[in-house]
Amino acid sequence: MSALKLPNGPQTHPWVQTYQWLTNPLEYLEDCAKRYGDIFTLQLGQNSPPQVFISNPQAIQQIFTTDPKQLDSGEPAGIKSPLLGRQSLLALEGKPHQRQRKLLTPPLHGERMLAYGELIRDITQQVTNQWQVGETFTVLPSMQAISFQVILKAVFGLEDGPRYEKLNELLIAILNPKIPILRTILLLFPSMRQDLGAWSPWGKYLRLRQQIDQLIYAQIQERKAQPDPSRTDILSLMMAARDEAGEPMTDLELRDELMTLLVAGHETTATSLSWALYWIHHLPQVREKLLQELDKLGEQPDPNAIFRLPYLNAVCSETLRLYPVAISALNRVVKSPLQIGEYNFEPGTLLNPSIYLTHHREDLYPQSKQFKPERFLERQFSPYEYLPFGGGNRRCIGMAFALFEMKLVLVTVLSHWEMELADNKPVQPVRKGLLFSPAGGVKMVVKGKRQQNQPILQTSSSSV
Repeated sequence: MSALKLPNGPQTHPWVQTYQWLTNPLEYLEDCAKRYGDIFTLQLGQNSPPQVFISNPQAIQQIFTTDPKQLDSGEPAGIKSPLLGRQSLLALEGKPHQRQRKLLTPPLHGERMLAYGELIRDITQQVTNQWQVGETFTVLPSMQAISFQVILKAVFGLEDGPRYEKLNELLIAILNPKIPILRTILLLFPSMRQDLGAWSPWGKYLRLRQQIDQLIYAQIQERKAQPDPSRTDILSLMMAARDEAGEPMTDLELRDELMTLLVAGHETTATSLSWALYWIHHLPQVREKLLQELDKLGEQPDPNAIFRLPYLNAVCSETLRLYPVAISALNRVVKSPLQIGEYNFEPGTLLNPSIYLTHHREDLYPQSKQFKPERFLERQFSPYEYLPFGGGNRRCIGMAFALFEMKLVLVTVLSHWEMELADNKPVQPVRKGLLFSPAGGVKMVVKGKRQQNQPILQTSSSSV
């Protein structure tokens, strides 16, 4: 497709566009939207086709509902991760993608998901009990510790011990690089991935990945050697799952999906929790209203009741709207000629539904830069107007689990601790690899134990 037929966009050199997108992405996207409208074209990365950024809800609806045979994501759309692997749900397309999605869905929803409520509560209390009254601390590392433990125990089924500690250490090293922008550049520009030894950025990355793989495969082999039908962790459920032909997932498929759940579910949840705690304590009226709702639950609310709390849900929804951890849904590649709005797209064109720009449309979210949970109590937004987890056949498979964990952690923290922000300076989002997190990680001070209701969460077998 010729450049002339693509929607308008900056005419600067692709390297300039890439630099601006890497260093100042939110402002750059907003500037482009103001200048070119809610459908525009950018040229990003190395020898990559142009990407059409879309924040028009009608166009996004068409993208999310178009047959995957005509428009799909996966590796052909540039979704390649050296960490997740080619059998990752994110990289697959067509029937292999449908198969994996069917196998992975049950453990992350309904009664099976609710069974992890007690585990999430216990881990949250264990991590937060290390907080010292009167001392300033950074929220993000605590939330990372919680989400990490939830994944290693609920997904991998790991117990405390040498393998748990080693995997924890390695994963932190590979997921939290000291220079995030360098990791982003390596992922965007394959030609820069040169293994120049253990001290080179890419060489270090490859060696970390190899050590992680050894531990994951050891865990899989141990499970196969010692099958236990009573286990409820997600790895066990994945290993027991069978497709329509009666075939289980291969070891490679298990490895890649475990890494996908880990990477997609660790930093994202921790970042969202940090933002939520920031907004709840930055705006006293939000905290007061939320605590009033929590106190009405009584002393022994079950996770299902917490999951359905209207104002808690609104707070979480507004947190994910204002600064979504991922600012775009997964790229889609056009496979056969496709018309969206006034544009005709030829095969090979990349379409990028912009979560951030859609969430900041003033016609949908007046005063979009302000944190207003009431938006989600006053109206229902469509999946094409509010899309923090993407959409269509590529909507995040862990969405229900992520929201469940987010709500339980917030309730546990707020019910047990009196906290305040260390200062009132506004916190801004910063790029952290391909994701975005609060600058400085949110500094807070624990004032003491909360003296009012301190609910004890109980597990429940009712469905979400």
